[in-house]
Amino acid sequence: MEKKIPEVSLLKFLKHSLEILKNPLPFHKKNFTEKGDIFKLNVGFNTKIFFCRDAALAQYVLQKNQKNYIKSSIQTVDLVKYVGEGLLTSEGEKWKKQRKMLQPAFHKRQLQNLLGNMQDTIASEFKKINPQQTTDVFPLLNDLAFQTVVKSLFTKAAREEDMERLQFITEANQQMLVRELRQPYLAWWFKSSKILDKHLKLTEEAREILKQIVNDRKASKKRYDDLLDMLLETRYDDDTSMSDEQLIDEILIIFTAGHETTANALTFTFQLLAKHPEWQDKIQQEFTNLESNAKDLMARVSSSKICQQVLEESMRLYPPAYFIDRLNVEADSFNGMAFEPGCNLLFSIYEIHRHPELWEEPEAFKPERFNDSARPFSAQYFPFGAGPRKCIGNNFAMFEMIIAVTELLKNYKIYPEFETIAINPLITLKPKNALLKFEKRS
Repeated sequence: MEKKIPEVSLLKFLKHSLEILKNPLPFHKKNFTEKGDIFKLNVGFNTKIFFCRDAALAQYVLQKNQKNYIKSSIQTVDLVKYVGEGLLTSEGEKWKKQRKMLQPAFHKRQLQNLLGNMQDTIASEFKKINPQQTTDVFPLLNDLAFQTVVKSLFTKAAREEDMERLQFITEANQQMLVRELRQPYLAWWFKSSKILDKHLKLTEEAREILKQIVNDRKASKKRYDDLLDMLLETRYDDDTSMSDEQLIDEILIIFTAGHETTANALTFTFQLLAKHPEWQDKIQQEFTNLESNAKDLMARVSSSKICQQVLEESMRLYPPAYFIDRLNVEADSFNGMAFEPGCNLLFSIYEIHRHPELWEEPEAFKPERFNDSARPFSAQYFPFGAGPRKCIGNNFAMFEMIIAVTELLKNYKIYPEFETIAINPLITLKPKNALLKFEKRS
């Protein structure tokens, strides 16, 4: 017998629209509590979204039957106009072709070449810390993550003013996309007032900056062993390389997806560590032991198990990519629920990661739950997504975050200057008022 999926009315949605604009998560949580692990939200007269915190359904859609599911227009249309059609936003054969070609560039062996540069960049950014004052760490970590991506992509081949401009454009366009998604009823205003045109011109400016960097690299004939070299050298099965336009699409996506999610995760991690100083001591002790025993930086990073547990628990509580959306191509059913073609499924990773039936003490910070790595939880833990479309940069992000956490804690103790961890759910789950105090280690 077919199960009826509970509905939330358009009237209820409109009644709470202002709260949803600020932070939709409490509204979702209330509906999950009242309706169960899946509910249908009417957001227009003919538009419905299925909100889901059923981990088994998420695994089915993202892994077991992933061929029947595509990304929604949020990524394949709305985001495309700002970052182009690269690995994150493409579908079908184009995506398969790009993934196959790009995968080797993000393999652990290739990333090993980037770690020294990554560590230098992170250490340099941490020199901006002033131990005498309370600091909102998100801007600091946002700059750190952006500079790490820049140096990993371009080594020192990019002009500072160009990178500052790229960072501004990336963040301004993301804010505009949030407005478009949260306020679809203002689409006419965004067009008629030329606000949208202004942001699309910013995108063109970003593409021109990147085109110049690529052309300069090609003309220089120099090798830097950075990500740009790897991307220029990758080949399709027929031995052809990416077009310049495709290369720029991929670089824009690396900037967009690669820096803010890492900055978010690091900020939440440092806030949690500030609240739980015993884990600061454990990481610092682990670092001291590894520094004297590990042969090289890759060995040290790969052996930083305690630090990895802390990061994994932080991303459980505060997953930067806090929702994943999919549309089914053909009719499908799961556990008695029927989905006609084109159903918009929105998986709340935030809620799955805090589901009381899946996690012991779901609201508590307990890194020890990941003692044996995240593998035992693979059916309910999706910080980088799951299945074939799992984030290609997950190793890059984990290496960067381990280096950043150990680099900071070997030099500083951190203390909270906030009461509770506040969140700002935009395209990604962003922190708010992440105020910390730093004390130099003796």
